[in-house]
Amino acid sequence: MSRRTITITVVAVCLLAVGAGALAWVLAQDPPQAAVVRGDPSSAVYKPIATRALDPSPLTVPEVFTAARVTSGRGGAGVVTMNRGRTEALADCEEAVWGEVVTTAVAGCTQALRGGYTTPDGRVAGQFVIFNLADASAADRLVAALAGRTGGFVRLAAGMPGGFDPTHSRAHAQALGHYVTVSWTAPAAEGAPADLTRHLLALDTLGQAVQNRVVAAV
Repeated sequence: MSRRTITITVVAVCLLAVGAGALAWVLAQDPPQAAVVRGDPSSAVYKPIATRALDPSPLTVPEVFTAARVTSGRGGAGVVTMNRGRTEALADCEEAVWGEVVTTAVAGCTQALRGGYTTPDGRVAGQFVIFNLADASAADRLVAALAGRTGGFVRLAAGMPGGFDPTHSRAHAQALGHYVTVSWTAPAAEGAPADLTRHLLALDTLGQAVQNRVVAAV
């Protein structure tokens, strides 16, 4: 093999390596998305708060993230506990989502409240987000966008465990009147359980804040 051929081959290999590295870097920048998402539209139960006009007071962080921990299960080994971490309120809902379809669906949203959670052993992490939309129709559209695998989803908040594994994560998006809640859990360390159903249910209990709004509106 001539020196010229060797030089061309080396350059080509280097270019391929650089190109592969650049592609990997671009792919790494894509925000994560839940592997499985279940979406539920609003129901007649939430008719008293079907619009923001019927329920005008903004949500507050203490109202949603009341307790230091959330639980699901009835006792013994079936109980799952998740401890609250960082919480925040965002006035710009677009900061809490990514992807063109999902970003379009949060138009008219006035606030997004977000909180991070981990199990006491650190093996499972989760996030709960609630969006304040104009009405139930807008809430249903956001749920459809989140569950529709459109290349967009909610963003992970800063401070989530570095081991959060979106490839094995589960999420539940539901419209509750003019609100949308998103519970998202994932393995975060070795030995995490494969079934995250109870962890999702624990985060879903944070929707109690919306139930309280319904009761107050009746």
